[in-house]
Amino acid sequence: MKRKLICWVLCISMISSVALLSGCGSKSKSSSAVSSETTEPSVEPSEEEPKEAVISESALPAGYQWQYDCSFPDWQDRSSYAANNRLGFTSYSGQGEVYVTPEPGTKSFTLYINDQKIDTSKMVAGKTYKIDISGITRNGTNSLQISGLSEGSVSVRIPYPVLTTGTPEEVGINPKSIELIDKIISADVEHGFPSAQIAVIRHGKLVYENQWGNVKTYDENGNPVEASPVTKDTLYDLASVTKMFSVNYALQYLVSKGELDIDAKVSDILGSGFYEDTKYIKYTDSEEISLERNKQLKKNLTIRNLLMHQGGFPEGPQYFNDRYDHSTRSFDSDSGNDLYVGTGANNETRDLTLKIIFKTPLMYTPGTRTLYSDLDYMILCYVVEEVTGQRLDEFLKETFWEPMGLTHMTYNPLQNGFTKDDCAATELMGNTRDGNVNYTGVRKGTIQGEVHDPNAFYCMAGVSGHAGLFSNATDLAKLSYVMMSGGYGDKKYFSKDVIDIFTSVHDVDSPGYALGWWREGEHTRDYYFGSVTDSNTYGHQGFTGTFAMIDPDHDLVVVLLTNKIHSRILKGDPTLNTYEGNLYTTSYMGFIPEILEIGMDGEKVDDS
Repeated sequence: MKRKLICWVLCISMISSVALLSGCGSKSKSSSAVSSETTEPSVEPSEEEPKEAVISESALPAGYQWQYDCSFPDWQDRSSYAANNRLGFTSYSGQGEVYVTPEPGTKSFTLYINDQKIDTSKMVAGKTYKIDISGITRNGTNSLQISGLSEGSVSVRIPYPVLTTGTPEEVGINPKSIELIDKIISADVEHGFPSAQIAVIRHGKLVYENQWGNVKTYDENGNPVEASPVTKDTLYDLASVTKMFSVNYALQYLVSKGELDIDAKVSDILGSGFYEDTKYIKYTDSEEISLERNKQLKKNLTIRNLLMHQGGFPEGPQYFNDRYDHSTRSFDSDSGNDLYVGTGANNETRDLTLKIIFKTPLMYTPGTRTLYSDLDYMILCYVVEEVTGQRLDEFLKETFWEPMGLTHMTYNPLQNGFTKDDCAATELMGNTRDGNVNYTGVRKGTIQGEVHDPNAFYCMAGVSGHAGLFSNATDLAKLSYVMMSGGYGDKKYFSKDVIDIFTSVHDVDSPGYALGWWREGEHTRDYYFGSVTDSNTYGHQGFTGTFAMIDPDHDLVVVLLTNKIHSRILKGDPTLNTYEGNLYTTSYMGFIPEILEIGMDGEKVDDS
């Protein structure tokens, strides 16, 4: 098999050499939604006439969950507060509307939006008016002010922004940066990297979509095969990126609605069996915890503990492997699996998995260390299901996917209208790591259209909080963008306070973690976020080669989906976790934000 394994160090060299930007020539063969125009954005002053808001009488839309729904004067109910007549709201250039209702008895008033006076002279008390403000909005925080109101009150309702389309130049991204990203990924795919798909959003606009490679590149033995090309609709197995856009989104939603407290005890939700059924297992190389103390610790375990990966559980117990030894964490043991679920991959096995989790003991005292654990999010999946009364996939579909029009996001794609050719393939020889792992019921053929993660597939029937979600890059980027404002169109999902809580550091000794989210912090995640992003950038990555980044300071979302594990295990790797796909530049996901930052917002690039 022809391969050119490009070292990521070379990528850093390429990125740091700004001169490369001036050398980007013709685009490589790939399908892109971006204009091929490569000239610098114009800095000439605009000669357009100033735009105005457009006012029309309108019925108030039913069923909206507003970004703001307030009444002036005193919208904050603080009689002595000087700014009661003014508020800030999130919108983006080229979109936005405001509904204004002068209530009965209201006389004249003055309305300003972004310091532009809106003509209210023809507004009649008791009627509602829709104001199209798309011509006067700006990116980020916009302002609304009502003054001169002597009698009555004025109700104001503002929906959330939605995603529109645009070009990189419109949002301050240098088109040569886009060309360089295309060149790097195209070169990798040409020399053996399986495939990739990307989506970039900035300032409320989807400005870049692209894809490279085929849905299947190699057979079980690593020989090249012919297959359909990846399209913008191809689904990728998100692996651990699932954690953020399933469980975290569900919990953020429930906490925002006041239906759940992150400091609630897990046992109060899942029942006393969560701790009473605990078995004793002596984990080697870990803290010695007696059975009685283990039960007490599990009884007091909170949702926050699990979100912080400080719950005390092991990294990823192999409930599916009949040769797994939980004490030593050996995947090939003759001692037998004391917590065996099986490989049924059905709802009965999924129910049994919860009972086995109840039996699973902690291996360290919660809160004393940070240990990234899939089991934390398997438990949180069951928590969400208990609180909502719905299976996780059903809740997410009803709450997020359908209202937002996300038609290429699902669990179990082969059971939900998609075919294998709609999905990028992952591991070549099933879950055997090139034939090095064997247990009863293990998959041995190339995985395509099924979740790669074995706990998610065998034990959770494909629907879990730690893995199992499939998506294309565009739908995932669109869902990611909800974190910028907390809502989408007529739907409110998260309060800004909850967003702040979930994306902030909660343990000074683990600055790279928020509540589930991975944070850049002080260069703790450069491999994923690049070395030039701000410290409060957050996101997550997945084992299969997936990545989602949210940079609030630059109002930027980047989603890169690959199937890098659709390749052979690297020879000599004792962990069996490093694939040949890991050695390509594209698998170093941080190179994309590194490049996008060059020349951003008109910053002059010295390419001499």
